[in-house]
Amino acid sequence: MTANVAPQKIRYRVQGMDCASCARKIETALTRVPGVSDISISTTTETLRLRAAERATGEQIEKAVRDLGYGITPVEEGNRHHDHRADDAPWWQSPKGRLTLVCGLALAAAWGLAALLPGYEAWLYTAAMAIGLVPIARRAISAAMAGAPFTIETLMSIAAVGAVIIGETEEAAIVVLLFLVGELLEGVAAGRARASIRSLTNLVPKTALIERNGGLEEVAAEILAMGDVIAVRPGDRVPADGVIVSGESAIDEAPVTGESTPKRKGGGDTVFAGTINTDGALRVRVTAEAQDNTIARVVRLVEEAQEAKAPTERFIDRFSRYYTPAVLVVGALVAVLPPLLAGEPWGEWAYKGLAVLLIGCPCALVISTPAAIAAGLAAGARRGLLIKGGAVLETLGKVTAVALDKTGTLTEGRPKVSDVIALGEASERDVLEDAAALDVTSSHPIAKAIVSRAQAEGIEVAPAVGVMVLGGKGVKGRARRRSLFLGSPKATAAIAPLSVEAEARIGALQDEGKTVSVLLVNDTPVGLVAVRDELREDALEGVKALKSRGIKPIMLTGDNLKTAAAIAGTLGVEPRADLLPQDKLRIVNELKAQGQVVVKVGDGINDAPALAAADVGIAMGGGTDVALETADGAVLHGRVLDIARMIALSKVTMGNIRQNIGVALGLKAVFLVTTILGITGLWPAILADTGATVLVTANAMRLLGAGRSV
Repeated sequence: MTANVAPQKIRYRVQGMDCASCARKIETALTRVPGVSDISISTTTETLRLRAAERATGEQIEKAVRDLGYGITPVEEGNRHHDHRADDAPWWQSPKGRLTLVCGLALAAAWGLAALLPGYEAWLYTAAMAIGLVPIARRAISAAMAGAPFTIETLMSIAAVGAVIIGETEEAAIVVLLFLVGELLEGVAAGRARASIRSLTNLVPKTALIERNGGLEEVAAEILAMGDVIAVRPGDRVPADGVIVSGESAIDEAPVTGESTPKRKGGGDTVFAGTINTDGALRVRVTAEAQDNTIARVVRLVEEAQEAKAPTERFIDRFSRYYTPAVLVVGALVAVLPPLLAGEPWGEWAYKGLAVLLIGCPCALVISTPAAIAAGLAAGARRGLLIKGGAVLETLGKVTAVALDKTGTLTEGRPKVSDVIALGEASERDVLEDAAALDVTSSHPIAKAIVSRAQAEGIEVAPAVGVMVLGGKGVKGRARRRSLFLGSPKATAAIAPLSVEAEARIGALQDEGKTVSVLLVNDTPVGLVAVRDELREDALEGVKALKSRGIKPIMLTGDNLKTAAAIAGTLGVEPRADLLPQDKLRIVNELKAQGQVVVKVGDGINDAPALAAADVGIAMGGGTDVALETADGAVLHGRVLDIARMIALSKVTMGNIRQNIGVALGLKAVFLVTTILGITGLWPAILADTGATVLVTANAMRLLGAGRSV
């Protein structure tokens, strides 16, 4: 008995794949290879991923792709960074470039020889045409045999052969050359888009200075591990994400975030790989390995996002499946009906029918949406706006309400202890020590603030045992044979009643915008710990930007209503307070039930359910891994203003798509009319399609700079 072998994941790099129609042909061909499944193709990154059973050999997969006219090379998943090579070969060294040049020289030679050899013009031009047409026809036949008979190569082959049959050999040769030029230009434009995304990896230096054995040693940046301490000299790029251990300098983050003004940073501040240390020597502790640093995450997200199609892109994709066969039918009707019904000349209308086939080439239409989506995602990624796919990018433009978490989203997420108050016989030091014992293993911002305050006062914090986090309520455990509970006033009041004096103190602290936790020892209130978390610098500006777009901002928080109201009053937003994780989820669902398109923004584990339920969930850059995994996107640099910028990028991208579709269909409509009227012929028809493809691609590439203007 043969054991069942799980299908293995395989990744390839495919050369010459420039648009969605290319991807569709490859996908159709591979579905016919036995054992192949889960095919995923990204034209922007030239990648093909699939699962293959043992019987589906690599040779079969590679042959199926090569038969369609594309190059294919296996790529090891563990060596992703080696695959991000730039498209640095000049266009004339590419297969498409060489074929175009040879075809052009052949046409020039045919034109010269035709003047010397009268009577042989048809043969000379047919031979020149064949040099370019044979590879095109071979690809059309391979695609048809693989289950994709209606391709642009099919239209081109029929039109060229038909032109030869009716005696228009010179025009047939020109049409083939123009088609090859169009394909070449499309490939060059697609290469520029790929190079723009891949250029992000070049921001990270190849080497780093690591502290070893009391000195500095130069090593490859990609081998840096978490915890390593590196030296970054003035003028150098930071080779890894990290935290400054010592030193102070102005950090130019423009290459990564687009911020034009360098930020002054010192001990404890975060620096990103690829940013520039301008004027001071720094020691930095590495917090992320090369494959997980800021730049790597950006590139990886853009790669993965290319494979998630937007609704508009899926519609155009489905539309194009019927569009090409319809063009063939229309071309045939134009060629046949006027002669049959009105006695028009067969030659004239056959010529017009062939021109209709060329006008109907779907390249510009098919590439109009994915080119804009790819450029929009890349533009966002270059500014730290990570969007997981075209569907998310499209939905962002329809948003009507944004639910913002308070702690870590609207605020810095680094609160500091402002007050420690003893309620009974215990001292303030005792209260702080017990609170820190419960919080020492927690990563919650308030817990970190309490532990930091205890350490600053010289308290040796011994962790409590049996610590358990009660979501949205507090934390409990045991220390020195006593039960401890630290939580919100509401949660503690359900366990032990608070005195009138304690209630008054809590109210006064909350009126000051502070978050208060109550400490219980053996179910008796013994102290209060108050912390305050300051608003992010751009929180007010970010909220105003959302309102200016007609979007309703709402603040969600587990804090009490008084604290929430103090923050919300400053920002001018509606507060929803005293919320548990399920309450945040409920509010998001209520907003959706009212017909709102909802974005939820948060950074903590408590936010994960609401992030998943929202139309779009956005994690703040410093958030937990759970939040980042659950979310549909991330604001990498933690700016509230970036939420509005992300929405603006969506609107700009969708506007670009509408322009592209208008150009593609508009030019076709114009040339269809002029062809039927006899004003234009074969070569203007293919030139129009080539021109539309170039215009659409160039228009989409404008989005690569959109991050600076939104």
